[in-house]
Amino acid sequence: MAAASFALAACNSGEEAAEAPAVDEAMVADEPAAEVALAADGQPATGTYEVTLADGSVITEIVNADGTMSWISSDGTEGSGTWRTDGPNVWCSTDEGEAETCSDEVVGEDGVWTSINRESGNTAIVVRADS
Repeated sequence: MAAASFALAACNSGEEAAEAPAVDEAMVADEPAAEVALAADGQPATGTYEVTLADGSVITEIVNADGTMSWISSDGTEGSGTWRTDGPNVWCSTDEGEAETCSDEVVGEDGVWTSINRESGNTAIVVRADS
């Protein structure tokens, strides 16, 4: 950036430098901030989670900022798909080749939360693994 500024200054030698256009503060203030999807614990939804299912099996989920996710279960089964949230207490995911499922998430005081599948009623315990 400094080299570009220097080059522009050299081109204007002998001439009066033009003033930069004024920034309209009202327009800048109205620009929406980039929205960050939040997880049930109030932190960004992206990250790594350990999900313990009712049968005791554990799934490690890796949630990416681009809306994709991958997972591996304790028995070595792997999968991938997409995710979205409808606010910090609703998690929706679509495994490859499957229909979307959504869960309501209830957070305990310890930062661990229970995820309740809206269709089946199945529950899972979710812990952020990368905190």
